[in-house]
Amino acid sequence: MEETKGEKKKPSVLNSAYDWLESIVSAIVICILLFLFVVRVVSVDGSSMNPTLYDGERVLITRIFSAPKQGDIVVFTQHSYGEDSLVKRVIATEGQTLDIDFDRGIVTVDGVRLDEPYIAELTHKKLDFTGPVTVKEGCIFCMGDNRNESTDSRSSRIGQIDTRCVLGKALFRIWPLSFLGGAKKNG
Repeated sequence: MEETKGEKKKPSVLNSAYDWLESIVSAIVICILLFLFVVRVVSVDGSSMNPTLYDGERVLITRIFSAPKQGDIVVFTQHSYGEDSLVKRVIATEGQTLDIDFDRGIVTVDGVRLDEPYIAELTHKKLDFTGPVTVKEGCIFCMGDNRNESTDSRSSRIGQIDTRCVLGKALFRIWPLSFLGGAKKNG
């Protein structure tokens, strides 16, 4: 039977199945490439980022970002501390001078008190920090939001973090679903 003008051939079941399979394979390849080169899922381990992020939550981080900025939540490794990745907030970047008044719990950067609505409580835990400290070139100074329960740049075991050790910047929380939302920058 010949096709007349205005009629279209109906796609066969085999062609439809092939189209679906092609779409599924393409989607899988795109997801793999995306997770290899652009984003990654990281699990929060411990209470050092409470109340912003909690133990067991998963955050999506991106490897494609400009240099870490003050207030960003980043994931990094620090081999002097261990092989696990750490999730902390950037408090100061290269060239900035940081000091902490542990009696009053106040953090200052370049002489200006930080407005920190995201922290669990004021900073009273000293670890072995002696300030003021000027952040070295190519480094950042990071602290957990749960300051008195966080081992971070105040400890000589972690210290200032070379930006080459930063795995990515947190974009948003993806698990648990009830908490789906942004990784808060300022609260």
